[in-house]
Amino acid sequence: MTLNSILASSLFGYTAPSAGTDPAAAIALLKRATAPGAEAKGVAREHKDPVVITALAQFDKAMAHAKDVKSALGDPRILAVLLPGLGLADQVNHPGLAQRALVADPTAKKGILTQVDGKWKTAATTLGLFGKGLEALRDPALLQKLKDNYVAYQYQKSLDAQQPGMSDALYFIHNATAKAGNVYNVMGDGILRRVVTGALELPQQLAVQPIQDQAKAITNRLPMDKLKDPQQVYRVAQRYLMVTAQNPPASNTPDISTLALSLRV
Repeated sequence: MTLNSILASSLFGYTAPSAGTDPAAAIALLKRATAPGAEAKGVAREHKDPVVITALAQFDKAMAHAKDVKSALGDPRILAVLLPGLGLADQVNHPGLAQRALVADPTAKKGILTQVDGKWKTAATTLGLFGKGLEALRDPALLQKLKDNYVAYQYQKSLDAQQPGMSDALYFIHNATAKAGNVYNVMGDGILRRVVTGALELPQQLAVQPIQDQAKAITNRLPMDKLKDPQQVYRVAQRYLMVTAQNPPASNTPDISTLALSLRV
């Protein structure tokens, strides 16, 4: 059965959008993207892309010539692969922050990692640069995983070109259940927060309210325990895409990488 806009509205409580938008097409693309084997096929295509091949070659070359961890984290050829591979694609133009955050102690209760998006702490933990330096970054297994994640990010990016917000939705599907039950865990993840607030159609002005008021606004509409159910998670992702289809963002570039693989390092 074809899912048209009217049926989508009845299923998900979504008001039919104005002409020129098609939330049903967004849902259909999500279904295809989450079908068994779809991700593997998409990633395989990206591995053959000349732009991806060049970026990875430049990454390897820069890593081989890096003198220390500071110079490595300041090299745009390295950051172009490293940060998307760590789930921080929108930070490639901020080498100063990368040089500070990625070498910080992820166990410290104070410091830069307590002041930025939680993905920086996850990235610092993954890399293990604190107290080890460049050699930790040159671990072959780690480098391979980072490059694999980078290619996967490029696949996600290609989906966003077809439907803005698609990579956000996939990231949400892969990661929301792990943060279920605690609204502050969801709010602390830029992408999870964006999907939830987008799906609930909460105003952007919510961000300027006290954190407790923001949490209440979310949980009043979506109890966090519901995210323990993968089917509920999928429905929230669908709803987000339907809203995004009607109100597409100004840019299709995924931010804080919409890496649905969730760092399998």
